[in-house]
Amino acid sequence: MSPLAWAIVLFLILVNALYVAGEFGAVGVRRSRIRRLADGGNRLAARLLPVLEDPRALDRYIAASQIGITLSSLALGAYGQATLAPALEPLFEKWAPLQDVAAESTAAAVVLIGLAALQVVLGELVPKAVALQYPTRTALLTVIPMRLSLRAFAWFIAFLNGSGLLLLRLLGLSYSGHHHVHSPEEIELLLVESRDGGLLEPDEQARLRSALRLSLRTAADLMVPRDRVTAIDIDTPYEELVATLARSPYTRLPVYESSFDHPVGVLHTKDLTLASIGDGGRPPLRSLLRPHVQVPPDMSADRVLAFLRERRTHQALVVDRKGRVAGLITLADVIAELLEQEEHGAEDRHG
Repeated sequence: MSPLAWAIVLFLILVNALYVAGEFGAVGVRRSRIRRLADGGNRLAARLLPVLEDPRALDRYIAASQIGITLSSLALGAYGQATLAPALEPLFEKWAPLQDVAAESTAAAVVLIGLAALQVVLGELVPKAVALQYPTRTALLTVIPMRLSLRAFAWFIAFLNGSGLLLLRLLGLSYSGHHHVHSPEEIELLLVESRDGGLLEPDEQARLRSALRLSLRTAADLMVPRDRVTAIDIDTPYEELVATLARSPYTRLPVYESSFDHPVGVLHTKDLTLASIGDGGRPPLRSLLRPHVQVPPDMSADRVLAFLRERRTHQALVVDRKGRVAGLITLADVIAELLEQEEHGAEDRHG
């Protein structure tokens, strides 16, 4: 067996490893990380980003890697049987009591098993482990040969994807493509693994877990229902208005016109007090109103928190798609939920 034959075998294994690394690198890399690198002028990231942002492009990218893996594996098996097996036949005939046919079959089996072992270890397991540990670097280093493979296999990819989609339709199934999406349970598992691996401190993992749990809660879960909200009619007499503010423990009350489903603003008790003292009279209620904000019932609690901070307000009306006010959510409600999640996390940690 010549050195050239072994060089060709090694080359085919490396080709297989390249496609395996390209596939796992593209699937495992964080899109936000690649976007930041592309914005910073990284040319490889700029080439990879369109693939990650388009599910169909990512499908073709994965298909190219799978075709490359298949072709390199077939080429390795065919070359090994044609080159390495005949070189081993004389050894089995000489060192083992085997006839020509038996020696040929044994040599073919030994070559097949040996190449399969090399293929699995060097062409599958090692590049997969490297890609999973260093997804960003692996995805960037393999993007150029993968893009070239996309062009070379374009017609084959179109044929295979079309055939696969047709078969799925005949079976009554749908295919949504590859997405870089993790369920909350998977994210929580990643946080636990990161903590166990020493990448996160227990307190950091607990805070991230609390934030994740907060994202699972909605405005409808945390809001004060409309029947428990203290609201003011725009036409409320001044004496009754003052009495309502005196009884309420809140400093900001929503104001409506004709019905609670027609809010017109928010009254801050400080504004009424300052206006009354400054003018020495009874200022019109409408002139004291601050703008109100609205959120849908299905908005996640973490987004509500960001929304309130962005609008620089402490509360929002929860309004459904029909325009009906379902309740009121405040910054204090969201923060209380976050603190409660952290307390539960602390109890879990201390048993």
